[in-house]
Amino acid sequence: MNLAKVLGSVVATRKEESLEGLKLLVLGIAGPDGKLGGGSVIAVDAVGAGEGEFVLYASGSSARQTRLTDCKPVDAVVMAIVDSWDVEGEVRYRKGDTE
Repeated sequence: MNLAKVLGSVVATRKEESLEGLKLLVLGIAGPDGKLGGGSVIAVDAVGAGEGEFVLYASGSSARQTRLTDCKPVDAVVMAIVDSWDVEGEVRYRKGDTE
């Protein structure tokens, strides 16, 4: 699993038939401090994430292990919306706190 922040969405009107109805998100890859800088990825949204939220995503063959993405040609899937995380006992992020 990887940590990322939802930066936006992707609209593709022409796509592989099995991808119809799937929401695609642009994710900025984040480090443990929450700062972006590890690149970006496009992922299928399996949990209803929104712009600005931190999420966990899986890539590679693991991305095809959700009910929504099973047997579909995807390489990344958002599978959790992050509420908080800490590193060495220090809270680095808590959803809803002002940044």
